[in-house]
Amino acid sequence: MKKIVFDIETKNIFQDVGSNNPVDLDISVVCTYDYETNSYDSFLQEDFSRLWDLLAKAEMLVTYNGDHFDIPLLNKYYKKDGRGDLNDIRSLDLLKEIKNSYGRRMKLDQIADGTFGIHKSGNGLDAVVWWRNGEIEKIKKYCLDDVKITKDVYEYALKNKKLIFKEGPFTKEIKLDTKHWEPVQEMKTQSLF
Repeated sequence: MKKIVFDIETKNIFQDVGSNNPVDLDISVVCTYDYETNSYDSFLQEDFSRLWDLLAKAEMLVTYNGDHFDIPLLNKYYKKDGRGDLNDIRSLDLLKEIKNSYGRRMKLDQIADGTFGIHKSGNGLDAVVWWRNGEIEKIKKYCLDDVKITKDVYEYALKNKKLIFKEGPFTKEIKLDTKHWEPVQEMKTQSLF
């Protein structure tokens, strides 16, 4: 199965556009991890034709809050370029899985801290400031770091059927049912006669 982990940073925030709809924002950079080639990449808007080629082959998109934020926003550009609909690609939103299992949303940083003892290298507001200051390489690094954390969270959860988060001085577990995360490949049997 061709899986793509991805994350988006924006040029603006909801207050700038007077809306809470992610589709009203503008993308500064999209970063990806491609399981097939074991490679990370970053895409500015002028690079989207390369990104579309990558996504056209995807069988599953892995995100953190992607169903609510990243996929609808990127889909605005994808549809505008006549490429179809990203909602037609299987999606695994790790934040949605956490919320469904634990009953509330968690920041990626909480999960990274609890599960791996690491923190994100910034936040979305930092990325907007960097965009306004022309610091594109900082945005790419931050976005790629988020993709790496999302990939690690996905793989850890798949292997261990849980994630860990910190809340104050306490460490807590989120049990996850991951059996539906990846479709089971049907075995084809051949007749011996």
